[in-house]
Amino acid sequence: MDLITYAQIGVSVIIIILILLQERSAGGLGGLMGGGGDGGFYQARRGFERLIFWATIVLAALFGVLALLNLVL
Repeated sequence: MDLITYAQIGVSVIIIILILLQERSAGGLGGLMGGGGDGGFYQARRGFERLIFWATIVLAALFGVLALLNLVL
């Protein structure tokens, strides 16, 4: 395997960790099904939550770029 493949594996592991760290609003699946009337599913992200959110987006975009590079090269 080459460097791009190892980078892709590393980025995917970090993305999984970041997704697992993200906190679900309204107590998990209850908020998805309409339960928990404390503001709904969407809420403002602050501080560390915002950092995790944007890091997940950036790493997902990086994963896509690495996948395209792996396909082309």
